[in-house]
Amino acid sequence: MITFDRFVLDNGLRVLVHEDHSTPMAVVNVLYDVGARDENPDKTGFAHLFEHLMFGGSINIPDYDEPLQRAGGENNAYTTNDLTNYYCQIPAENIETAFWLESDRMLSLAFSKKSLDVQKKVVCEEFKEHYLNKPYGDVWHKMRELAYTTHPYRWMTIGKQLSHVEDAHIDDVKQFFFKHYRPVNAILVVTGHVTTEQVKQLANKWFGDIPMGDKYQRNLPQEPKQTAARKLELHAAVPLDAYVKTWHMDARLDKGYYAADMITEILGGGGSSRLYQSLVKEKQLFSNLDCYHFGSIDAGLLAVEGKLVKGVKMEDAAAAVDDEINKLQSAIISEQELQKVKNKTESVIAFEDMSIMSRANSLAMYELLGDAEMMNTELQKYHDITAQDIQHYCKQIFRTENSNTLFYYAN
Repeated sequence: MITFDRFVLDNGLRVLVHEDHSTPMAVVNVLYDVGARDENPDKTGFAHLFEHLMFGGSINIPDYDEPLQRAGGENNAYTTNDLTNYYCQIPAENIETAFWLESDRMLSLAFSKKSLDVQKKVVCEEFKEHYLNKPYGDVWHKMRELAYTTHPYRWMTIGKQLSHVEDAHIDDVKQFFFKHYRPVNAILVVTGHVTTEQVKQLANKWFGDIPMGDKYQRNLPQEPKQTAARKLELHAAVPLDAYVKTWHMDARLDKGYYAADMITEILGGGGSSRLYQSLVKEKQLFSNLDCYHFGSIDAGLLAVEGKLVKGVKMEDAAAAVDDEINKLQSAIISEQELQKVKNKTESVIAFEDMSIMSRANSLAMYELLGDAEMMNTELQKYHDITAQDIQHYCKQIFRTENSNTLFYYAN
């Protein structure tokens, strides 16, 4: 049971505090309710570019890292299609340094052409290294475009194309910042060796005077129900043929999400999973094979992805995957297999919440979803899934017309 206090500043900033006095450290986590799905389709990659710009200095603090390191702290950030999260861990006695740093870049990020040019170059190099020049680097660019026709999940966090970041103008960047990086669109979580009263005082002192901003009203185009199977073949200079197949699944707060999460565990959760045992170990069709989903807030994708053993025909490998999925649809799984998956899910959740860093991140995420208390109650939603639910959802999700297949051939 994770206990926490919650309050809201006058400018709309939501603040959550989880006290843990068994550690001398504290974590300050700031989550902004903006991700790649909120970008203009003609100006993608901005949420990720911003993650870089936020470390480029604010008006009063030219170097974010230097004062944090002097205070014994370390920091990082990540961007997804749904959100942007910044976090730092610091000795609790120096926690005000983290408040000072985070509030200043929320209030007054330094918009210099020099900083923008530097960070654009960094992001463009990342784009080239990981998505253009790396073997299989374009797989998910192609798959997202295949699977989504309408929803902004059709582009990756890095952006749809390199030119969008290359052409980013300082005015575009400022507009994006003042639209999304405002207290009313942010969640501040503090965990560790702190008290709620202390955090209340620091939050008011450092964040209280920042202008609220306008609440961002998300109105994204929704993906229509897929009615026909889609398929794409690619040829590239890669070492092995690769197989990727996706199906549309339910959104993060739907019951189907929990069933889908457990299905990925049954099919692809490690060495004892069905796909690994049958198609990697026994039949030796794949050198590796995974089944997973993206945990996205809006309706997302469940994926099966693997590299074929040299000499294996793509059609044979694809048919073998379909066969395993058909088995899961046609026969109710045993209570023993279901319980094993539930036990693993429970241990993963418990392990994730061991550190104050993870607890801060989880509290911010659940608050974004609408209820931080879900951190303590969500496990029950997994326990409530029955074998019949798994079978029913398999039939719902693994329909041929709901599928997107990518055959990636080695030249």
